[in-house]
Amino acid sequence: MKLNPEAKAIYKGIRDEIKNLIQLKESLVYLEKFFPTNNKEEIIRRQEYLKKNLPKIRPELKEFLAKIKPIRFRRDYLHDRLLVVDDSELEKARALEVCDVSSEPLDGYTIILSTIGYGVDVGLSIAEIAPELYILPLWENKDVLKALSNIKALLGEDSVSNEILVHLREIEKVMKKRKLLSELDEIVREEEKRLNERIEELLKEFSLTLTGKDLLDFLKKLKEGDYESIFSHFSQVENEILEEMVKSEERLSNLLEIDVEIFSRESLYPVEVPTERIEAMRSELEREIKMEIYLKSREVLRKIRPLIPQLREELKRAYELEFLRAVSEFTQGFAFPELIEGGIGFINGRHLFIRNPQPVSYAVGEVVHLNGLNGERVVILTGANSGGKTSLLELISQIVILTHMGFPVPAEKAWVEPLDELFFFRRKRSSYGAGTFETALRSFARSLAKEGKKLILIDEFEAITEPGAAVKIIGELLKIAHEREFYVVIVSHLGEDLKRELPFARVDGIEAQGLNENLNLIVDRQPKFGVLGKSTPELIVERLTKKKRGKEKEIFERVWRAFKD
Repeated sequence: MKLNPEAKAIYKGIRDEIKNLIQLKESLVYLEKFFPTNNKEEIIRRQEYLKKNLPKIRPELKEFLAKIKPIRFRRDYLHDRLLVVDDSELEKARALEVCDVSSEPLDGYTIILSTIGYGVDVGLSIAEIAPELYILPLWENKDVLKALSNIKALLGEDSVSNEILVHLREIEKVMKKRKLLSELDEIVREEEKRLNERIEELLKEFSLTLTGKDLLDFLKKLKEGDYESIFSHFSQVENEILEEMVKSEERLSNLLEIDVEIFSRESLYPVEVPTERIEAMRSELEREIKMEIYLKSREVLRKIRPLIPQLREELKRAYELEFLRAVSEFTQGFAFPELIEGGIGFINGRHLFIRNPQPVSYAVGEVVHLNGLNGERVVILTGANSGGKTSLLELISQIVILTHMGFPVPAEKAWVEPLDELFFFRRKRSSYGAGTFETALRSFARSLAKEGKKLILIDEFEAITEPGAAVKIIGELLKIAHEREFYVVIVSHLGEDLKRELPFARVDGIEAQGLNENLNLIVDRQPKFGVLGKSTPELIVERLTKKKRGKEKEIFERVWRAFKD
């Protein structure tokens, strides 16, 4: 479907509103598939797709869909392992580009894998050589897997995420150990601090058991910080401190699951673990953890690898559901239009971007039977300033565009003929002069010159030229549109003049009904069909007469009386 720039701006506003509701950038691709089309079969296909899927959307889905993100399986090069293969396999193994490859064992690697009996036996596949590239992304995205499981449960469907999550528990223990490795410095320093605090307590407790010269000697050495002398003369406290060191090392051994002996027995207080000892322990831990993660990952991957294609489909479906959820939220209370031949019409349509809009029913062509309608294809919309004429043109555009996107529309009922083109002329408030008039005229003429089913919406064309010339120009242009069987709605203050020129056209009116207690215009925005709408100058003058004071009030009273005479 062809849209002129103003119509495209309305389409963009609709698209952006839905886009702002979409939580996942991966879901935006679905919205792009719904550009307005003039293909009736495609519109019906889209409607059927939405009718089938929108009822599945539940409010609870939003929370879980927000947690969805891509699970990207890595293709990293792992420098911690060596793959030893037969000479005949070297080229194939290197083509995997996943780790170093050799025909014989080499030093300097944490993990040695082999197809010929060295180290851990493997097959020539990434899944066997580097299973972590699959398993670690799944582990890091457990929240995504849980969200997928919840989404499927809300839809009443089974999810492979549940089975994957069960198998991932098998690596939970080693992954906790890996987390501890990243916190090793803090763990050791915390135990070091705890041990020093305990030694201080022991020294204070021991001092309470001493009397006389022993106490004075002890306190003197304690004040001087001569701990070595204290421990050499008071073996009892030395033994207690050694026992506390053993307890601390046992705690670390149990936590890290390796033998730990890092506290020096030569300098008992204050205890301070050298950095090199921590690094030596880190290296030992790292080797053990890497091998354990590799073995566990390979074991788990062998069980879940057949589930990965289905997991990808579940992720793809989640992105689609997020698009559908946004559409459902945007179109709440909307109705699917009926595709017909003969025009455009709707009952109780509501402008998308006006807060609490008055519902309006309208039609052009032979689509709906309302009092005052006789199937006219050309309609002149007249009436009060700020009465909603331009808003009605926008509403018509919104309903037509949403229909051609395949979406429901903001109306109780709607009937829309599939069109080839929507042309919307809206005068820019700051645009006047010959150049503006010529540009608008050329644009209007181009639309009339081309064949196809068209809806042309024009907002106050006469505002960019002289009223007398406007009647002649608009009159002839609308005659051409009528001859070509285009649909036209034109907003104009020249209703009476145009009606004389265009007997085939219907004139509708929106009227102001008076002023409220705050001196604001009371306007019924529902057009009266076949009735010329009165403009609002008299009411505006009346409002100014009542609001102003002094000389200005006298002037407006005189103008107001002119309306009454």
